[in-house]
Amino acid sequence: GNALAVAGQAAANQVFNSAFWVTSFLPSVTATLISKENAKGNDEGVQDALCQALFVGSFMAIMSNSLLFSNPDKVLSSVLQKGAPALEYARPYLLIRAFAFLPSCISLVGFSSFRGVQDTVTPVKISLFANVFNAILDPILIFSLSMGVTGAAIATLAAEVISAITYLIILRQRNLLMFSKLFKLPSWSKLSPLLKGGAALQLRNVALNLTFLSVARVTQSIDRSGVAAAAHAMAIQVFQMGGIVLLALSTIAQTVVPNDLVEVFDEKSKKVVGGKKNAKVTVNRLMSWGFVLGIGLGILQLLALPLIRRTTPLLEVRDAARIPSILASVYQIINGLVFIGEGVMIGTGSFLELSFTTVIATGGMLWALRTFPPIYGVTGVWMSFGVFNVLRLIGVALHQRVYGPLSRRKMEMLNSQDEMLALS
Repeated sequence: GNALAVAGQAAANQVFNSAFWVTSFLPSVTATLISKENAKGNDEGVQDALCQALFVGSFMAIMSNSLLFSNPDKVLSSVLQKGAPALEYARPYLLIRAFAFLPSCISLVGFSSFRGVQDTVTPVKISLFANVFNAILDPILIFSLSMGVTGAAIATLAAEVISAITYLIILRQRNLLMFSKLFKLPSWSKLSPLLKGGAALQLRNVALNLTFLSVARVTQSIDRSGVAAAAHAMAIQVFQMGGIVLLALSTIAQTVVPNDLVEVFDEKSKKVVGGKKNAKVTVNRLMSWGFVLGIGLGILQLLALPLIRRTTPLLEVRDAARIPSILASVYQIINGLVFIGEGVMIGTGSFLELSFTTVIATGGMLWALRTFPPIYGVTGVWMSFGVFNVLRLIGVALHQRVYGPLSRRKMEMLNSQDEMLALS
C-alpha cells in the first residue's frame, strides 16, 4: 500500500489520457460516417472511412509520442507540482505507457468501426480478452517480479498491443479493412468529412482536457502525502463501475441514430423506412434507458462501496474516499441522461453545438475547482464534477427540446408539413 505510487500512476495516466484525447474525435466521427455508409450498403465507403481514420490517427500518434518522449517531466508538470514526491513513480510509468499510444488509437478506431456496422459483440470479446490478459500479467510483474509501477505500465502496454493486433486481423477478415488503402494518401474529398467533424469536436476535446488536467492538478496539490490523490483514484474506480456501461450506451446512440436517420427502401415491406420520425423514437427510447440505468447503476455502486473500500489497506485513503465515492454513485443519475444525450448529438452531426456546451460546462467546472476544494478537500473536487455534469445536462436538454435536428420544436414543424402535404 504505497499512496505515492498510486498517486504517481494516476498522474501519469491522466497525462497520457489527455494526450490521447487529441485523437479522440476520430472514433466519434468515424462511427457516424461508417454507420451512414453501412446503412446505404456502401462497402467501399465503409473501407474508406476506416482507413482514413487509421491514417490520420497513426500520424497524430507519432506526433504525440514525440512530445511525451522528448520531455516527460515537462508534460507531467501539468498535473504535478515541481519536486512532487509522486514524480519518481510517474516518470517511468509514463515513458512505458507512451508506447501504447499507437496501439490504443488502432483499438479505438477498430472499436468505432464495429459500432458503425452494428456489431457490438466483437469489440466486447476483444476487450474482455485484453483485460483478462492484463489482469493476469499485472500481479506477476508488479509483485512476483517486484517491478512495481513499471510492471503495471508494461502489463497495460502488452494488453494494448494484443488488442490492436486482434482488431486489425478481424477487420481484415471481415473485409472492413484494406491494407492497400491504409498506406495510400487519401483524397481531400474523402478526408474532408472526417476532418471537418473532427475540427468541431477538437474544441470539445480541448475543454475536456483542460477540465481533467485541472482536476488532477488540484487533487495532487491538496496534500503532498498522496492520500487525496489516492482517494480520488478510488472514487474514479467507483464511478467507472457504472460509467463504463453508460458510456457504452452513449456509443450505441452515436451509431444507431445516424443509421435510423437514413431513409432506405425495405424490400420486404415495400416501403421507405427510416428518417427523422423513426430516429426520434429511437432517441426517446435511449434516453429512457439512460435514466433507468443511471438510477440502477448508482444504487449498485452504493451497495458495492464496502467491497471497493477494501481494495486499499490505508485507512486514511478509505476515509478520504468515502464521500467522493458516494457522490460518484449519485451522479450516475445525471450521467445516464448526459452520456446518451451527448451520443445523440454526435449521431446527428451536432459536433459544434456539443463543443460549445462542453466549453460552458468547463468554465463552470474551473470556477467550482477554485471554490470548493480549498474548503472541502477532495470532496470539493467531486462537488465540482456535479457542477460540470449539471451544465452538460442543460445543454443536452436544449438540444433535444429547442435547436437540435430532432428537437421537439423541429419535429412539430415536420409533422405540420406532413399534414399540409396530406391535405393537398
